[in-house]
Amino acid sequence: MANNWAIAIGVNQYQFFQPLGCAQADAEALKDFLVVEAGFLQQQCLLMTDTSPPLGDRSTYPTKENILLLLEDLAAACWQPQDRLWFFFSGYGINHNGQDYLMPIEANPAQIEETGIELRALMQNLQLARLDTLILLDINRAYASQANTLIGQEAIELAQELQIPTIISCQPEQFSHESTELGHGFFTASVLEALRSGNGNTLEDLERYLSLRTPELCQHYWRPTQNPVTIIPSRQQGILPASQTNHRVKYTTALSSKEILAAAAAALPTPSLHSNSHQSAANATTWNGVGEVGEMEEEIANYSSLSPPATTNYSQVKQTATASTSIWKPLLWWGVSTMMVIGLLAVVVLRNQAGFKTVEISPVATKTANDDSDTEILPVLPDGARNNKIVKILPTVPPPLQSNQIKPPTVPKSELAKRKQALSDLAKMSLQPNQASDLSLAIAKAKKIKPSTQGYEQAQTNIQVWSGMILDLAKNRAKQRKYATAVAAAELINQDQPNYPRAQAAIKKWRQQAKQFVANTTLLDAANGLIQPGQASSYNRAIEVAKKVSLGEPGSDQARKSINKWSEIILQLAKRRASRGETKAAIITASLVPEGTSAYNKAQQAIEKWQNKKPQK
Repeated sequence: MANNWAIAIGVNQYQFFQPLGCAQADAEALKDFLVVEAGFLQQQCLLMTDTSPPLGDRSTYPTKENILLLLEDLAAACWQPQDRLWFFFSGYGINHNGQDYLMPIEANPAQIEETGIELRALMQNLQLARLDTLILLDINRAYASQANTLIGQEAIELAQELQIPTIISCQPEQFSHESTELGHGFFTASVLEALRSGNGNTLEDLERYLSLRTPELCQHYWRPTQNPVTIIPSRQQGILPASQTNHRVKYTTALSSKEILAAAAAALPTPSLHSNSHQSAANATTWNGVGEVGEMEEEIANYSSLSPPATTNYSQVKQTATASTSIWKPLLWWGVSTMMVIGLLAVVVLRNQAGFKTVEISPVATKTANDDSDTEILPVLPDGARNNKIVKILPTVPPPLQSNQIKPPTVPKSELAKRKQALSDLAKMSLQPNQASDLSLAIAKAKKIKPSTQGYEQAQTNIQVWSGMILDLAKNRAKQRKYATAVAAAELINQDQPNYPRAQAAIKKWRQQAKQFVANTTLLDAANGLIQPGQASSYNRAIEVAKKVSLGEPGSDQARKSINKWSEIILQLAKRRASRGETKAAIITASLVPEGTSAYNKAQQAIEKWQNKKPQK
């Protein structure tokens, strides 16, 4: 029976390169997925990072020597033909004299051949082992001395030559990017999303998902686009164990610690590869990852219809998760409360020192001349009017409506009063009305007010108002094509809030629009890539590609602007040739202006004019 193996390498703290922020987290997350969700055995998923624990007496520090020795020992003592292997590397890569190299932690750009790992030799050795190998390379190209070398081209050719399924994080001329806010490289984050959502059962599925999701993450985090490259020898080749195609969870916890250690000893007969017994036992319980126990519990709950083996025992897992939660909750609340008290004291001190100032602001919605009730809406204050100033709201009478103006809808006074009170209560908590996270925090605080206490009714009213404000913020973000932040805001609206159905419907729509926007943006990028300055036919081809963006879809406005701009450029090229007396060439060029573009009618008029022009003797 074929075994499943994985080697996950992630290097952050390079000795001669700018440190990376997420490579280690990338390797750890992939390894944890394969163990917890894909059913790989813990002792057959090997992690090599800056801080990974040793394997018995063997160091897993990601140096060139350690990496190559590990591969040699596994090939000699453990791997069998047809075993499955995932080889993952996240770190720097360099192309030197036409050859691609992976950079281990001590790699020196001045001594690439001596300190780098030659990718050709690595892939050839994996092929000789006759493994069912999948190679994932999240390789970063250094921005300094090696910025102009195109890492990845040889890797693509090698994968095609050796028929090894390979996925590279970006095109050779692009850069791979990472985000500390996301906690991963964009490529690895997309891979993990695909695998966890069931979109990575085959290489073809994974390729389709990565081609859309990776550029989408780049756009969301304001990075240049990167497009992964996938080499697929067999279009329907599976990449996960057959039993995981339909079920993401495999009950590996049925084995006891002793049984796991016995399996490890059998799988790794070489003494240098034996794991320390205490470390292995600990890993068998915690899966060597913070929070993975809780994730396993969640997965088991999601698949409650499955019948786990009779020997499975989850009590220890549950106790571990509960103990962790019970410790952190009080600490978290204590920390938040302390910070709020310190913040309030700081506000009082600043007010006493700065004195009292008055700012006159006209509200957005004001009273009428015959209305004595206080029904105006509090406006958003300028930055300088917060914290240490008293704000005086001066009502103003709105100017009379002109005949061509539409009267704004009348808002009931009671609703205005509720909104004003909700905003006032929000300000008392030093929270902002334009931050969805602040509004969510305010809702959480209001929910703690018990029905029998004073202020409960106002708290319930505030919850409704704040929930509506969150949805309004999300809608505004979606209008600005900020779909990811719009969805994130709408997801703060919980099931027990009245706007939950509307929020869920909006989330579904925005996710579809985001997918379409990424696809259309990719089309426009491809169209731009076709353009050769001064070559009219290239603009014509670009227009045909951009036309694939349908009217009304996200990104269609930009597509229409580009199409009209390119059509005008074609016409200008035609006129330039006509001015040089190249009438025939000018007519041919102008005929490349497509119908339906802003320059089409002008181009047809110019063609008619040039055709009627008498040829020069």
